[in-house]
Amino acid sequence: MGAMNELINRRNVEALAGILGSAAPGTQWANVAVAATTLDELSLRGRTDQVCGALLADFRQVPGSGYSTAARTFRAALDDPGFTGWVLWPASEAAVTLALESHNAADFADCLALLTELTPRLTGEFAIRRLIARDPDTALRAILGWTSHPDEHIRRLASEGTRAYLPWAVRVPALVQRPDATLPILNAFYRDPSEYVRRSVANHLNDLARHSPEAVVATAAGWLDAPDTNTAWVVRHGLRTLIKKGHPGALALQGFAPASVAVTALRLDRQVVAMPEDLGFEFEICNTGTADARLAVDYAVHYRKATGTQSVKIFKLMALTLAAGETRTLAKRHALKPMTTRVHHDGLHALELQINGVRHGHTEFEVRT
Repeated sequence: MGAMNELINRRNVEALAGILGSAAPGTQWANVAVAATTLDELSLRGRTDQVCGALLADFRQVPGSGYSTAARTFRAALDDPGFTGWVLWPASEAAVTLALESHNAADFADCLALLTELTPRLTGEFAIRRLIARDPDTALRAILGWTSHPDEHIRRLASEGTRAYLPWAVRVPALVQRPDATLPILNAFYRDPSEYVRRSVANHLNDLARHSPEAVVATAAGWLDAPDTNTAWVVRHGLRTLIKKGHPGALALQGFAPASVAVTALRLDRQVVAMPEDLGFEFEICNTGTADARLAVDYAVHYRKATGTQSVKIFKLMALTLAAGETRTLAKRHALKPMTTRVHHDGLHALELQINGVRHGHTEFEVRT
């Protein structure tokens, strides 16, 4: 995480102060210059807030200054190719703060437009969310208009900025409570010529699957009825969480119908895993039906928590097709090692297979950290 923090650092904040000094010579950027020296112990989000606060303090020292002054300054700064990168995150947040403070509909609309001008230099997906939260209907109407924009960065902003669970970003209740609100945006983009945009669409659809699985499956089905060469990937990536959860509709869309299979007990290569080590396992699976079976084979690891209970995470193993009566031996190695995203605890864990959404077997093993 330390490297991520350095995306906003003393050097580029000092450069920002210099660029703004040229863009708005009448403004003193003393607070931004001071902020550049106070970043060392802060996270990336903390640095964003620190520099944003400094920008606001400097803008407010100018009598009568407000959103229009900030917008004019940032647009002038775009003439400098150095006005780019992660320092635009605090700049975009400062613009949004001033637009919201003005309570002026024209400033609100212009701020949305300003973010489209800034986003090719660095995405405006974080700052835009406070505008959506203030007036979701007005913001989403404007954003829907971007779906035909020639710039892929602006088209991606329309999809990424409206994701329900965008990483690092503030939650927007309206995007969770009204999952259908962003479907027109996704419907406009699922065949977008840009992979950059299509990947955002798939991640957005996967976000919606958390609380609106039926709407997601229906949307994906509609896309598959009118596909292009990339649609299969977009749907597969967008349904990934539902597939892991064994959602019948999502499985069916991917060709994984209920199947008759026999699965042997899991054979582990060790009963005690001394971290960091891999746990190897293998098993046989047989199609006991009378027709070919397309199978999504996943596995679940039941991790021991500090409380002694367990939490489950599903991992993809493979997809395969077995002929009637065919048996296949499958094997996998699963790494157990320290991670920033998961704290491991000593004690009993378990491994379980999941085939077309149905769990098979439950084999325990011990982890020693």
